[in-house]
Amino acid sequence: MIIEEINYRLNERVLEIGNFIGNTPLFEIKNLTSNGVRIFAKLEWQQLSGSVKGRPAYEIIKNAIFNGQLNSGKKLLDASSGNTAIAYAAIGAAIGVPVSICLPENASEERKLILKAYGAEIIYTSKFGGTDEAQDKARQLFLDFPDKYFYADQYNNECNWKAHYEHTAKEILSQTNGEITHFVAGLGTTGTFIGTTAGLKKEIPQLTSISLQPDEALHGLEGWKHLETARVPGIYNPNTADFNLSINTYEAIGLIPVISKKEGLLVSPSSAANLLGALEVARTIDNGTIVTVFPDNAEKYGEILKTIL
Repeated sequence: MIIEEINYRLNERVLEIGNFIGNTPLFEIKNLTSNGVRIFAKLEWQQLSGSVKGRPAYEIIKNAIFNGQLNSGKKLLDASSGNTAIAYAAIGAAIGVPVSICLPENASEERKLILKAYGAEIIYTSKFGGTDEAQDKARQLFLDFPDKYFYADQYNNECNWKAHYEHTAKEILSQTNGEITHFVAGLGTTGTFIGTTAGLKKEIPQLTSISLQPDEALHGLEGWKHLETARVPGIYNPNTADFNLSINTYEAIGLIPVISKKEGLLVSPSSAANLLGALEVARTIDNGTIVTVFPDNAEKYGEILKTIL
């Protein structure tokens, strides 16, 4: 009876926390465009956990709890470069689920401090292996201790892209009154791009979707993947994008102070990279409404800000 009562309370609490996930504002970029094209960005840091990763992390956790995979006796385990880890940790702290994260040791100090503040266990992996090695470590821990962990496996978990299919896309459709013509987003776990595109095209089949990738393997866009050289996430569908664009890290980072001074937003490198892609798309069309995603703001990128501001 005690275990049943604990699990019932866990179910109730996770539903309550859902009220603080998603429903982020759509911000129009007005001072960096000159033609008839409108560009909007979803300010994804304005939800619990402070990034777009709150969406898939919540759906993964909620689904696992309701399916009995993540009960009161297990820890949530996954690999992450930072934002998903923080989302797991924040939501886990709020509902009373312990979290263990396999994290590349070169993750920013801000991310490490935030994870520790939320009480997450950090299992460091080599900076040279990136998130691929972190995934291997997490998978092995799960195989060694299946009764101890629920392995969330964000790169292959269908809840990742479904969170955006069910919610992000619907929010964008409502906020643009269905007038969106182009969706632009970078590829990391690929969940944001795959799920949002699928949800948008269900209602607007003629919509054009453009995926963004770093232009080289050794890039500085945390959370992004150069899919030609990295392990391709299981949820990725290469046929989803109508077009693909390559983004240069230095150009993206150089755009950060421009965005802050022209638009009043301090954004992360990945957010700036998404806007850089949207601006490139805008230059190729005469009219339309482009929507992109700003995954997080600049608060976890202090070292980068010091070098450019």
